[in-house]
Amino acid sequence: MKRELFGINRLRKYVNYFLTSMGIFLLLANDVFAQKDAGWMWGGQMDPLQEQFQVVHYSLDLEILPRIQGINAVMEMTYNPLGSLDTLRLDLISNYEVTRVESYGHSLDFDHRGDILDIYPDTVSRRVKIFYRGRPPVAENPPWSGGFTWSEDNEGNHWVGLSCQHEGAKVFMPCLDHPSSKASNGVDLYIKVPFPYFVAANGRLLNQATSSGYNYFQWATSYPISNYNINFTMGRFFEGAEWYTSVDGSKIPMHAYVLSEHKEKAPGLLDVLKTSVETQEKFFGPYPFAKDKIAVVETPYLGMEHQTINAYGNNFQYTQVGTTAFDWLLHHELGHEWWGNKVSVADWKDFWIHEGICSYGDMLFYQEHGGQNAYLEKAADTRTQIKNDQPLVKRGDISSAEAYHPDIYTKGAFVLHSLRFVLGDEVFFPMLKAFLQEDSFTYAHQVDTKDFVDFIEEYSGKDLEGFFDMYLYSTKLPKLKVKRKRKRRYDVRLSNIDFSLPVEIKTSDGIEVVELSRDAVRIKSDEKIVVDPNGWYLFDE
Repeated sequence: MKRELFGINRLRKYVNYFLTSMGIFLLLANDVFAQKDAGWMWGGQMDPLQEQFQVVHYSLDLEILPRIQGINAVMEMTYNPLGSLDTLRLDLISNYEVTRVESYGHSLDFDHRGDILDIYPDTVSRRVKIFYRGRPPVAENPPWSGGFTWSEDNEGNHWVGLSCQHEGAKVFMPCLDHPSSKASNGVDLYIKVPFPYFVAANGRLLNQATSSGYNYFQWATSYPISNYNINFTMGRFFEGAEWYTSVDGSKIPMHAYVLSEHKEKAPGLLDVLKTSVETQEKFFGPYPFAKDKIAVVETPYLGMEHQTINAYGNNFQYTQVGTTAFDWLLHHELGHEWWGNKVSVADWKDFWIHEGICSYGDMLFYQEHGGQNAYLEKAADTRTQIKNDQPLVKRGDISSAEAYHPDIYTKGAFVLHSLRFVLGDEVFFPMLKAFLQEDSFTYAHQVDTKDFVDFIEEYSGKDLEGFFDMYLYSTKLPKLKVKRKRKRRYDVRLSNIDFSLPVEIKTSDGIEVVELSRDAVRIKSDEKIVVDPNGWYLFDE
């Protein structure tokens, strides 16, 4: 079937359908559209019915209605059945009324109960189109408690944001809402908003038009995408743009969409963004979405790693690292393009791969622009924030709520910091780049912690089972024992491990590296020794 180049006529048809079927102003009165404090989450054990198909592509036609804080939408999903499929089970919260489901123009039976939408397809259909409308949940504390953020800029213009990392995409569209599901052919977004508003979204802007008091936008991605990374932000924006040359020579469009009232901030934001991309590329390799774009959009909430359109709400509060302007929020969310968007986990038990390795990338900015001492100071500060009250990697099939805790950032980053010392820079940094270039671990192919650990062991040639078992799968730490023996002798050991670690020890003669294990090592020093003076490890002392 030949796809229409642009969705204006389709959007008009869908809007007319909604208006004539029951009337848009039912949105104001019907309880089904009311905000619901449901505590939505996603992930965990996949529904057996949802194991019977794979999502190929989402196409979302969406009208944003800021005056009544509602949406009209049509979502078309292409999918591959994995066997006999008599029930197509999708997720869509009960805030929405589903008015029609069809396939190739033919109506399909469906049942929308609670947050589940069951569709009964014919035996040959691989495409469904779902018409729905309603009031999305309002984000109470975005992005941690997500939904839509209906706000205004300082000039009284509407400013609408979306965040749903912890709730999943079912808060705005029907989908297979599980972290293991990526739309392998990406997403197309056809979005209608009142004139003169602009919409920034994923991928590249293929078309833009104005008609009858509305603006229409068509965005499309060139890569697989996770549900929660599908995103759009509406506002009165000024667009700063330039071309970025990647380390592999690719020319990539780079954009900063800021509120019109902040247009003088766009050049500085682009400079900060460019520096962050260059820094991420140095340590992790080429920007992963060169066919789309590098972009940030100013949002009415703090931020989130939406693929190729990262949310930015840090109010241009730059700090200095060395002589370089740094925005911690922008840099962190940008880092997820590598760790989270290109490399993605299929189970939230491995969430630390997204947040921990990305947070380690934040530490590396200090290395690059502030030097080794700045890096070590940042690592020491990170160490003070580690609670170590639960393992980084838990049992499988857990939800976003169960997986999310502060240590996936802090301890996750510190494990990478320790691993750097264990492997040495000459192995560690090429290893990270090599992992990110492995086809079987990127884009549509998702990973878990075992994949990462196995790759590191094979790449480095080291047995790191004991290291990872302790630091990832438990809250135990190597127990450091130092015993003074006579005047100039010290016995040092790690009493509770069955492996060894290379550890720095500062003596009167300087710093030496010693392999520590259960067996005591005798150290000579005229002064009191300091074990791990540069803070490479978490020890139980």
